Amino acid sequence: MINRITRNLLLVLISLAMVLVVGGCGENKKEVLKIGVTQFVAHPALDLDRKGFLDQMKEEGFIEGENVVFDIQNSQGDPNLAKTIADKFVADKVDAILAITTPSSQAAAQAAKGTDIPVVFIAVSDAVGAGLIKAVDKPTGTNVTGVYSADPVEQQMDLIMEMVPGIKQLGLIYNAGEANSVSNINRAKAYVESKGLKTVEASVASSNEVQAAAQSLMGRVDAVFVPQDNTVISALEALLKVLEDNNIPLFTGDTESVKRGAVATIGNDEYDCGRQGATMLARILRGEKAGEIVPEEIRKRTLMINKTAAEKIGLAIPDSVLKRADEIVE
Repeated sequence: MINRITRNLLLVLISLAMVLVVGGCGENKKEVLKIGVTQFVAHPALDLDRKGFLDQMKEEGFIEGENVVFDIQNSQGDPNLAKTIADKFVADKVDAILAITTPSSQAAAQAAKGTDIPVVFIAVSDAVGAGLIKAVDKPTGTNVTGVYSADPVEQQMDLIMEMVPGIKQLGLIYNAGEANSVSNINRAKAYVESKGLKTVEASVASSNEVQAAAQSLMGRVDAVFVPQDNTVISALEALLKVLEDNNIPLFTGDTESVKRGAVATIGNDEYDCGRQGATMLARILRGEKAGEIVPEEIRKRTLMINKTAAEKIGLAIPDSVLKRADEIVE
């Protein structure tokens, strides 16, 4: 009888010990955070934003598979899909959302409104005009903050006028459905028209319309400018083909487009923009409130020239431009 009681007592004690051990392991288990990453469309500049973000998150100590999981989604240029992605992130109760570009940021901010899910935006030209924040120099007071990258449009226009002597008419191609593009186009028009130039616009609703838009400008313009427009830049090769056939230089707001064949830009450093956004998101994950963080302007800009693209259309690059270029693509 005593042996049986002793044996049963031992079994109970062993069971209790196992429960305590398992419970202790559970308490020591690392928390794995889930971050939703939403990108509006795939093209080299935005891919650099994403890469810079992921690289810097690793440097901040957030390691994929160890203490964080990134759910990376691309809406392929479709605003409705961007909304669906953002809604799913909120339904999944992710710990934070990193939104790349204005349309994705607007969708994320709207989906996360009224929740405690923080949203950090990057690659947004006009965060105030897009309705994401109320001011660039104050804490937002909401669950949204980020890095705004207002394009140096006026400097870009000065560059065009310097590189295309005697220019009289400037073509502008953009998607009127992208708030950042509309803002930059309006700035470009106001600036060059104040200098006596005329502008000719061609608006597109999808990347499939870019080639036709370019053809509609031929014979009417001396150069073409495309802002950081996701729709147009995703169809850059089609645009370049038309312009090269007609010896018309293309200027953009995007450094990666210069590497692909545009003539020049004074553009934002998208990789560093991603890194900057990651540092901000890391602060939030460590306990700061998004609403207490003042939005930040992008830190780095680059004057980039593509000599090969200029030579292909017979455009001579002034020495004054070459001497101050940060990067020259041969």
